[in-house]
Amino acid sequence: MLTSIADGLLCCLLGKTANAVGPLDGLESSDGYSFMEVKPGRILRVRHSAPARPAEEAPAEAPERGTVHCKRKITVYRSGQLVIENLGDAVRSEILHCHGSSGEPNGTVELELADTGGPAGAPGPAGPREASASPGKRRKRKPKKVVNIDCKKQITSCKGTHGDVVLFFIHGVGGSLDIWKEQLDFFTKLGYEVVAPDLAGHGCSSAPQIAAAYTFYALAEDMRAVFKRFAKKRNILIGHSYGVSFCTFLAHEYPELVHKVIMINGGGPTALEPSLCSIFNMPTCVLRCLSPCLAWSFLKAGFARQGAKEKQLLKEGNAFNVSSFVLRAMMSGQYWPEGDEVYHAELAVPVLLVHGMHDKFVPVEEDQRMAEILLIAFLKVIDEGSHMVMMECPETVNTLLHEFVLWEPETPAGDGQGEKK
Repeated sequence: MLTSIADGLLCCLLGKTANAVGPLDGLESSDGYSFMEVKPGRILRVRHSAPARPAEEAPAEAPERGTVHCKRKITVYRSGQLVIENLGDAVRSEILHCHGSSGEPNGTVELELADTGGPAGAPGPAGPREASASPGKRRKRKPKKVVNIDCKKQITSCKGTHGDVVLFFIHGVGGSLDIWKEQLDFFTKLGYEVVAPDLAGHGCSSAPQIAAAYTFYALAEDMRAVFKRFAKKRNILIGHSYGVSFCTFLAHEYPELVHKVIMINGGGPTALEPSLCSIFNMPTCVLRCLSPCLAWSFLKAGFARQGAKEKQLLKEGNAFNVSSFVLRAMMSGQYWPEGDEVYHAELAVPVLLVHGMHDKFVPVEEDQRMAEILLIAFLKVIDEGSHMVMMECPETVNTLLHEFVLWEPETPAGDGQGEKK
């Protein structure tokens, strides 16, 4: 702690970050790790593991197999009410069940937009809003915005022997690709091709000393470059915490290439906006002095237990080991007004939501809200886990992820008719 305080004072006096990391020199691959220059001087470490043996192509499927008619009407009224009418096929699964579902995915859901009933970022109501008047007495309202989704999507089982499948793993603030070690090793052994980058300023990626390098848009463009470099026909995105936002961005940008999405403790479907009253708004030198306290707070909030095992996991995962400058820039750069509930409701890709029950960063209500908004969503709550659930309960998470990767919907009987639920 004395070293951290001394470095913080040095930062205050000299105006420099004590542990600034410069661009990396080499781009050579070593043991599955490589360095990718996404922009001049902006270099990311990437772990890319592909099976050494020849991969089998996915077997030719019947055109109707796994095909889901994704049809919904999204209406936003000036009062802040969001009405989602699901008019397409019902998606059923014997393995996964949407949390809080009544068993009928089709229907009309009425919700209040999250930013109208409380402070920004606050989760909305957990269930459908009850109508205040009967439908016959309602006065016709002019909608503020109407979005129609009408497409067919073929959702198939993705096996490790299929050569057109790639799994992308994206970590969040303060992490590194090493937090995915158990998942990367698990899927690699099953024959899957996996890709996991370090975000800028994290792990072994270069750390530009300019705050603009850590805005949501700058980081999203980095992930776009990585995705375009390694993507194949069927790509599955797995994100944790802030990394979920980049998965959502890519799924929205490349709907034909993103086959499935897995969101681990990602929070609700609200637009990103940095908090004005946050400890991370303090000067970098002050954050540097407080880094031991912040690390302990992260351990306490991020893990269900705070023993020697959890401390070792943090060390091995290289988590919360970023400079104070990068941490401050990352938190203040979380501005993404486009990523609101309508943006998430437009996604026509199946999503698995994984939540650690003891997570003190993301309440379970936020993931429940996300499940309500998304078109095809399944929520799984792990009782023994917290925010870093993939490190705490790797066997449970790996099994759950693999089941979803292999999952494909039953052939629906036909279009359903919307009804209240």
